[in-house]
Amino acid sequence: MTHNDILRRLRFTFDLDDAKMIAIFASAGQETTREQLSNWLKKEDDESYVEMAEVELAAFLNGFINEKRGKKEGEQPVAEMHLTHNIIFMKLKIALNLKAEDVLEILALADFRLSKHELSAFFRKPGHKHYRECKDQILRNFLNGLQKMHRPTPEQA
Repeated sequence: MTHNDILRRLRFTFDLDDAKMIAIFASAGQETTREQLSNWLKKEDDESYVEMAEVELAAFLNGFINEKRGKKEGEQPVAEMHLTHNIIFMKLKIALNLKAEDVLEILALADFRLSKHELSAFFRKPGHKHYRECKDQILRNFLNGLQKMHRPTPEQA
């Protein structure tokens, strides 16, 4: 899963227009133009497609947290230079104010079952003995579940 895929899925799931997305980037201190955003959202086979850097997606996710939870007082978090699926998953969990049970329900919407213990392993520090790397499949299913929850198709409603 590329960073561009994640951005496209979040845009669709939460019905974010260009102005809203630019505002989300700005709330995390990332200046973004409509052209940049457009190029990130294009498919890989488009000649204008530009691969999104990790720090840019991290800035968007920090802005998404600000958007959903409110901007916290004081210094804003700095966007990570290296972004793992675990960090992306954690930032989405924080932005949407989800508890473990909520995340498991969202995964269940995508027909993906996980135990609470397996889930907690994704949110541990990398050096912890129970830490587990979040693979593409888990993040993809989580994003699919979010989409089913926030943008249900007529047959799901």
